[in-house]
Amino acid sequence: MKGITQLQAGEPVSQYLLIKQAIKGVTTVGKPFMTLILQDKSGDIEAKLWDTNEEHENMYRPEVIVHIGGEIHDYRGKNQLRIKQIRIARPDEGIQINDLLPSSTTPKEQLYEELTQFFFEIKNPNISRITRFLMKKYQAELTVFPAASKNHHDYASGLLDHVVSMLRLGKSICDLYPTLNRDLVYAGVILHDIGKVKELTGPIATSYTVEGNLLGHITIMVDEIAQAAKELGIDGEEVMVLKHIVLSHHGKEEWGSPKKPMIQEAEILHYIDNIDAKMNMLTRALSKTKPGEYTERIFALDNRSFYKPTFE
Repeated sequence: MKGITQLQAGEPVSQYLLIKQAIKGVTTVGKPFMTLILQDKSGDIEAKLWDTNEEHENMYRPEVIVHIGGEIHDYRGKNQLRIKQIRIARPDEGIQINDLLPSSTTPKEQLYEELTQFFFEIKNPNISRITRFLMKKYQAELTVFPAASKNHHDYASGLLDHVVSMLRLGKSICDLYPTLNRDLVYAGVILHDIGKVKELTGPIATSYTVEGNLLGHITIMVDEIAQAAKELGIDGEEVMVLKHIVLSHHGKEEWGSPKKPMIQEAEILHYIDNIDAKMNMLTRALSKTKPGEYTERIFALDNRSFYKPTFE
């Protein structure tokens, strides 16, 4: 059976899906409805549930598995699921959340082993100790958390997938530009998003925690670096520089960075992060697009559609 994101407009749907998000709304004429984000292993899709009431809101909530009958339709250049029938899955049907949870295509154990190899290349003792301390502290979460609630690497082990992919990019760029400090690039890549294990709730029905909403992963991680350095008795310039790399990795204030990059490794980290996030989104969108056609609109890429050439 095709995954929900691999179906084309006009195709029928009859399958189990996991509710990732459930958002209440009201139409222009005052009628209540719900926007459901539904997912299976292929990814997620939006659906509307009309004329809802309190009973629906209690039944159809995040982490609930439902069976849906309906069809795919095109809404402003993006696929939506038109619901015709919906019901909660019964226990005797044997469908588990893990059956419907998108995850990295590479096993998390393999990804973590690859990450560890990069860590061993960090030579500076202060940078190495801080990075090792925080990797060990959050190893369990790092191997299962997504990198975001939507857009890029928003699946189980997505954070680890993102970090390892960025490390590969970082290695190639450091080989091309020897003036870069490899220790700072690798440590920056490993540490920059670990704050997301506190910002997000986890891989199932991912949303933001209170700490995530009020502080954000950048602030959380800067604090974590400071605490790690204090516990390890490290007070060198490396601590300040690592904090700066994390603070500036979104590149611009309007993109959520408290500071713009002011050292070359921070500038490079921002580009590596951006390349990997955008390529993840493009790869997924193009994988469900036929040659000679356009992808659905990708909100995080200026709401553009991308053409898939017919030749190889």
